Amino acid sequence: MALTQRLEFRQSQSLVMTPQLMQAIKLLQLSNLDLAAFVESELERNPMLERAGDGADPTAADVADPAPAESTAAFADDGAGDRPLGQDSEPAPEEWMNRDLGSRAEIEQTFDSGLENVFPEEPSEAAARTAQDSAPTAFTEWGGGASNDDSYNLEAFVAAEVTLAEHLAEQLAVAMTAPARRMIGQYLIDLVDDAGYLPSDLGDVGDKLGAETGEVTAVLAVLQTFDPPGICARNLSECLAIQLREKDRYDPAMQALVEHLELLAKRDFAALRRICGVDDEDLAEMIGEIRHLDPKPGLRFGATRTQTVVPDVYVRPGPDGGWLVELNSDTLPRVLVNQSYYAELSKTILKDGDRTYFTDCLQNATWLVRALDQRARTILKVATEIVRQQDGFFTHGIAHLRPLNLKVVADAIQMHESTVSRVTANKYMATNRGIFELKYFFTASIASADGGSAHSAEAVRHHIRRLIDAEDPSAVLSDDTIVERLREGGIDIARRTVAKYREALRIPSSVQRRRDKQNLPGNPRAASPTSPDHSSDATPA
Repeated sequence: MALTQRLEFRQSQSLVMTPQLMQAIKLLQLSNLDLAAFVESELERNPMLERAGDGADPTAADVADPAPAESTAAFADDGAGDRPLGQDSEPAPEEWMNRDLGSRAEIEQTFDSGLENVFPEEPSEAAARTAQDSAPTAFTEWGGGASNDDSYNLEAFVAAEVTLAEHLAEQLAVAMTAPARRMIGQYLIDLVDDAGYLPSDLGDVGDKLGAETGEVTAVLAVLQTFDPPGICARNLSECLAIQLREKDRYDPAMQALVEHLELLAKRDFAALRRICGVDDEDLAEMIGEIRHLDPKPGLRFGATRTQTVVPDVYVRPGPDGGWLVELNSDTLPRVLVNQSYYAELSKTILKDGDRTYFTDCLQNATWLVRALDQRARTILKVATEIVRQQDGFFTHGIAHLRPLNLKVVADAIQMHESTVSRVTANKYMATNRGIFELKYFFTASIASADGGSAHSAEAVRHHIRRLIDAEDPSAVLSDDTIVERLREGGIDIARRTVAKYREALRIPSSVQRRRDKQNLPGNPRAASPTSPDHSSDATPA
């Protein structure tokens, strides 16, 4: 077979991931906070980008400023004419308050005498006035830096947040003077976690520091008296005991309750009444006091501030009975391409490298603006289709939430499923029923028992919660009973699915619910300390 050379033309199509396309895909899945940070970094590095509103015309501002001054002057001349002040007319009180009296020299020239002759003052007033006259008048004279507005930083006046370790260290410096004990106390403070607890085993602290165990215990007892109450405890019982001692409520009955918190978690009130030796009323009062204590006192210091969710889309009822979908303009970055700046630069740039750099900046700025616009349009399109598909949810509630997947929305708006998935990530919708993530409206499908339309998994979980909340304490519903109730309502579901949804909702089993409801303090069916507990006879879920 001979080897020959020849020219061929071949036409084919392929998808090339250009940097601009990768950037557009990245912008789709960013949240509004991440998008704001990304745009901020682009504004810093790209001279062709500017915020909308930053490039206000200063000439226009100068023209607009004299208008209030002219109206003020017209108001002041009204009724006074051209008559000199103080001859034939008495100036208004407002004019006295707003009038500038001038400097001291001008005032003395007006009265043709010194101020001390016109307004005699006491020696103390004279000393105060002398000190005031000699005080610095400029911000730089106080040693605060430049006096221009650019250097004025309000954050410099904000107090720094005190951490838990700093708060405890300040108290340690006052409570202990011995260097050895202060060293042990600081070591223990360094071991305190964010919730305010120490490790349960402190046996190796003395070995590491070369101190006796009794010395470490004595220092720990002092640390547990610090603010906030309950700090430096080794377990929950000790934390609550410290707070109860602070309130002078740590009596023998309360001590027995604190030492048996596992029974309180199981709601075994019959055993607690027997151990504490109290009746239902006293036990209910003691449990109420426990609930008012702070199980994690250290979280008061240095806690991360909770960021409020800012919705990307608003859904409001329309005048025609439909729904209005609109974007939240506060979450959309407003950036513009500075074409005039590029036009000025293109006239003065001589080097080819500089011209290429600014041309690339202009292209990147143009593409970013288009990508942001396309992102906003895609979010609005996807949100509108979600509202159309889930119209029953917005009108009647969660029980009417329909099963929905990405493919249905993608086919309706003629986009790919991956695009819809990126758009719904980290995006939130504000509705008449609260704020929901866009992915909340995409749920699995549960078949109907009568062959009708399917039910969404979220709606089925809502039905399960409603059935359990309405159950009678004397007839607690088991999972099998819940399955029968749901099938009567047209929902075909298996028992294991009900158990899975119940556990996802953090609802205990029927045995635990029966025990909780029957052993509530004040319940006439609550078991007495001498009566047997028949909860084990219930059908397990």
